[in-house]
Amino acid sequence: MSDFTLVLLAAGNSTRFKVPVKKQWLRIGHDPLWFYVTNRIKASLPNAPIVLAAHADEIPFMQIQCDFRIVQGGATRQQSLKNALKEVKTPYVLVTDIARACVNPSLIERLIASKNLADTIVPALDVHDTVVYANETIEREQVKRIQTPQLSRTEVLRQALETSQEFTDESSAIVAFGGTRLFVEGDAHAAKITHAGDTAGLECLLDPSPMMFTGNGFDVHGFEENKPMVLGGVTIDSPFGFKAHSDGDVAIHALIDALLGAACLGDIGMLFPDTDAAYENIDSKELLRLCVQKLHHFGFVIAHADITIIAQTPRVGSYKNDMRQTLASIMLIPVTRVNVKATTTEHLGFIGRKEGVGVLATASVHYFDWKNG
Repeated sequence: MSDFTLVLLAAGNSTRFKVPVKKQWLRIGHDPLWFYVTNRIKASLPNAPIVLAAHADEIPFMQIQCDFRIVQGGATRQQSLKNALKEVKTPYVLVTDIARACVNPSLIERLIASKNLADTIVPALDVHDTVVYANETIEREQVKRIQTPQLSRTEVLRQALETSQEFTDESSAIVAFGGTRLFVEGDAHAAKITHAGDTAGLECLLDPSPMMFTGNGFDVHGFEENKPMVLGGVTIDSPFGFKAHSDGDVAIHALIDALLGAACLGDIGMLFPDTDAAYENIDSKELLRLCVQKLHHFGFVIAHADITIIAQTPRVGSYKNDMRQTLASIMLIPVTRVNVKATTTEHLGFIGRKEGVGVLATASVHYFDWKNG
């Protein structure tokens, strides 16, 4: 069994990244960054257990893709690390951030070779520019740029983190606890992705795949008397609406399923269960906004949508352009890439008997091109 466990921290909200995609989900080829970085480091530690700390909402989608142990992250980096350490059984733990994308095997080798020399082994880079702190020039020879991964004795790190003080890296916590720290040569190529422009110099990252993905959605709702009818985000002149937990906008519900299907992110029932009181009578346009936000966070861009409304009644021909405008604005794409069609069932079936409406939707998405923005 390995003496090391690899812990990767991927629970952040990417607030400083300033693009719709969470940096954990930038695509390297087809792989999201969290998966790519984990496998890149894993190659240097083939027998090491892996623990990944992630946002609770993302864990189900991550777990489908990998067999790593994934735990819920905390509100801070330090809390995420503490949660991950509960799963660590080995004497040493190697901790890094998913944002540290291009870690070279030689850096891992330097850390492991020094494992017995201190409580924490830390890659660091010297500073060659003049350094000013609080308007005072200080000796740059005394300044270092600290990197990850950091290799630590597991029990020492656990004890060092049992404090209310927040630390930005493991070694600072261990030194404050009274432990020892050893610096080894860092790697200038192992830069951390914090802002959108930080990806430009990372040569290890391949372009996202240009592949397009298509999904389908289908939904049906029966009519309910004395309820407003909303279809495709537009209020329809009708004496009845739709029987549903939400406002019953069957067109938007089918569209959400098509979008989620294209991105392989489940279905509308997973995202917005009808057993949840929070969604009772909710405006389905808000559900679509949340769906679009999730797709963006997971690294997707919506390319187009095509909707077919199947209804004997009401007649929706005069509303189609308003539907296109409304849906396009929510999906953040041009109206020319949204199509709405309407047809009947020639009086056949429950739709033909004017008992309800069915909608078919198709949507296409592609990966966000973080290299060309």
